[in-house]
Amino acid sequence: MKLLFLLLACCIATVTMGQTNYSAADTGATANLSAYNALYILNQADDKKIRGIIRNINNALDDPRLKGKLHVELVVFGEGVEAFKKLNHYDTLLVALQSKGVVLAQCLNTMRERKISKDELWPFIAYVPSGNGEIIIRHYQGWATVHP
Repeated sequence: MKLLFLLLACCIATVTMGQTNYSAADTGATANLSAYNALYILNQADDKKIRGIIRNINNALDDPRLKGKLHVELVVFGEGVEAFKKLNHYDTLLVALQSKGVVLAQCLNTMRERKISKDELWPFIAYVPSGNGEIIIRHYQGWATVHP
């Protein structure tokens, strides 16, 4: 019986080694840099995805560790263009993001391939030559990429 107890204790110790125990006082990672950059990627037209990515961006901007330190860009291409079209009425949510300093960037390749004019999108949208190019450049500039 003692041997079984000792074996069980060793197994538990082995499983829990390397795991970090968090207490209620822990708040996660410390944001000790002066600035952070995050590129959010949207290439889907699904309403839940669009609203989810907007919610995710707001959550990051509201994180007390990142307050005043976070620069965000939302790059949209492919099916994601639906988020920026006037007929889909995401303008209130998008204007709120922009007022917090979020850059809302649309891929020009998508617009050309789908024959979409800038008049079909909200006037506060910025444009990049290609969504993939933007992702690559931002990656090598050290930006975190988020593709929920």
